[in-house]
This record gives sequence, C-alpha cells and structure tokens, in this order.
Amino acid sequence: MTITSIIVLYAVAWFMSLFVILPLRLTTQHEAGEIIPGTPPSAPSDLRLGRKMRLTTIVATLIWAAICAVILSGVLTVEDIDVFHRLTAEDIAFFNRM
Repeated sequence: MTITSIIVLYAVAWFMSLFVILPLRLTTQHEAGEIIPGTPPSAPSDLRLGRKMRLTTIVATLIWAAICAVILSGVLTVEDIDVFHRLTAEDIAFFNRM
C-alpha cells in the first residue's frame, strides 16, 4: 500500500464512522423543551462534538487497522474481488505491486 492509499483509506473510514456516530445519543431542542428562536426544533441542544470526534477517531482507527491487516496479509486480493473477470493480467500485476 502506498502512503496515499493509506491516508485515503483512513479518511474514508473516519468520515463513514463520523456519519454513523453523529446521531447517537442526540437530544434535539424539541426533546429538551428549549427551542431557540430561528432554529429548527430538530437542531441538537447539546452536540458534544469533541466527544463524538474522539469516539469517531477510535472507531475509525480500529476499522482502518482491520482493513489494512486484511489487505497487507494477502487474505483478500484483487483477483478475489474481480467478480466480472474484467481485469487483465497487467492490471492485476499493477495492483499486486502496490
């Protein structure tokens, strides 16, 4: 794996984890009974963004490490995910060099 693919893989894992974690334990202004004028009732009353970002980083790091371990160990190769058999021998050799 190149450094670029490692960074992109981590960024994808981080943002996917963020979108899953953001709505967890969310209390809206409507549920709290304190609707601030000019905001929708579905706006969060206490977002706790720092806590959610730390949790996102932990979860994303675990997911990223698992995916990297699978890729680097060779358990899953390009040939395994080429279900339509469209890759040529040169394409497979290119991916194996990465």
